[in-house]
Amino acid sequence: MHQAQVEEQTLVEHITDLRKAIINSVVFFAVCFIVILLFINQVIPILTDQEKLVMLGPLDVVRFYTGIAGSLSLGFSAPFIGYQIWKFVKPALTEEESKTAITFIPGIFFSFVAGLAFGFFVIFPTVFGFLMNLGTHNFDMMITAREYFSFMLMTSIPLGFLFEVPLVLMFLTAIGLVTPDKLGKVRKYGYLLMAVLSALITPPDVISQIIVLGPLIALYELGVVLSKVMYKRKLRTETEREAS
Repeated sequence: MHQAQVEEQTLVEHITDLRKAIINSVVFFAVCFIVILLFINQVIPILTDQEKLVMLGPLDVVRFYTGIAGSLSLGFSAPFIGYQIWKFVKPALTEEESKTAITFIPGIFFSFVAGLAFGFFVIFPTVFGFLMNLGTHNFDMMITAREYFSFMLMTSIPLGFLFEVPLVLMFLTAIGLVTPDKLGKVRKYGYLLMAVLSALITPPDVISQIIVLGPLIALYELGVVLSKVMYKRKLRTETEREAS
């Protein structure tokens, strides 16, 4: 009877901790969302780069403002969400695993920023310029703000998240949620997903798709390599602990 009560109490504590982690993550996301919206008028001129954009309706303003704020908030919230995951699984980790896992949190944030910058400064202007030059040969191009920002988000935000993949995989390996073997088994599905993504965010020509697909595959493979390194380190630590 006593053991059943202890197990029930432990389950309730786990559910409570999970609830706290979810609430904290949602609140942090909401704060980021509000802060970005407050400064959106300073952000928009930087993003438009002096392009003459038009609005087709008042709801377009709401859609792309909230789209930008939501996408950026999710990326900036990733380290905090990772921290909440770490706190939740910390009781099941050894002291060494716990210390190792927490070191990835800042790296996840900087990876997102690096991917975002790569998408915004390299992929977006290259693809956008290609499509604009293609269209101006036969048409007068009128760009709506909604289409402009949708295209910008589609070519920038995904890369921000994808640049987080190597460290996220290493982090998940450190806390025992994935293993290199599992990552190897789903490799073909990962390649397929990246091929679809590269086709969506590039012009319909093979060269552009390869230019984007190459870094995506490299990021996944880097994640697998880092996962193997972390997994071997974990096994070595466990072996040394058992020996002592």
